[in-house]
Amino acid sequence: MIDAHFHIWQLARGDYGWLTAAQGPIYRNVSLDDWRQARAHSAVTAGILVQAAPTEAETHFLLEHAQAAPDVLGVVGWVDMLALDAGQRIRSLSQDPLLRGLRPMLQDLTDPDWILQPALQPAFEAMLDCELTFDALITPVHLPRITVLAARYPDLRIVVDHGAKPDIAAGQWGEWAAGMARLAAAPQVVCKLSGLWNQAAQGAAADALAAYAHHLLACFGAGRVLWGSDWPVLELAGNYPAWHAAARSLVPAADHPLVFELSARRAYRLPTTS
Repeated sequence: MIDAHFHIWQLARGDYGWLTAAQGPIYRNVSLDDWRQARAHSAVTAGILVQAAPTEAETHFLLEHAQAAPDVLGVVGWVDMLALDAGQRIRSLSQDPLLRGLRPMLQDLTDPDWILQPALQPAFEAMLDCELTFDALITPVHLPRITVLAARYPDLRIVVDHGAKPDIAAGQWGEWAAGMARLAAAPQVVCKLSGLWNQAAQGAAADALAAYAHHLLACFGAGRVLWGSDWPVLELAGNYPAWHAAARSLVPAADHPLVFELSARRAYRLPTTS
């Protein structure tokens, strides 16, 4: 089984602007060994390491750790997509075969239309040339924008992180559900079954996510849904074994091979096992 979304960080690096003492239990150093310990009581054996800071320095940090870790199958990094030499930077980073995707932190930008500006075209062309996946860290307001992006670049593989973060605690549904259905019509878009527990009310049981998980599966189909832990951010809502078990109960057993492994391999162009 593949965890399609987890993080590591070292606070002393100083580029995690969102990560402060206010985040409580996750305001600590987390390593690959910590992730291995967290997943120990699940059947997860490998994962995709995802950026948590908007710097290329962190991308290099993640790639360095991944090189010595056979259970890290790939890295989703960050690059300044508006840099004049963005294409060159992307091509240089992609020389490391562990780089599988890039992720601007769209949820933290004030302009929801940022991702549609023409100045980003060289970066997207480089991503296409290098066969990199685009991870969309978004909220529901971005769904129409990502739908436009998918139409503009039909060959760009797009992974929607955390089901686009619907406000489950507030009961957000209609606009989110319709937006996800429209986006799912683009065949190159897939969606992570991850991060949803953090959108529910504090202390909510994982079954509060059922309607949202089922909608994602109905829209995308199991072949375009991939499970991720979002660890250690997950710890603000629950623990790794509990979320893994809850997700396995939310996904029909016949779809487990897709959602818990094969969809991730396809999304990030990972080798298939024999």
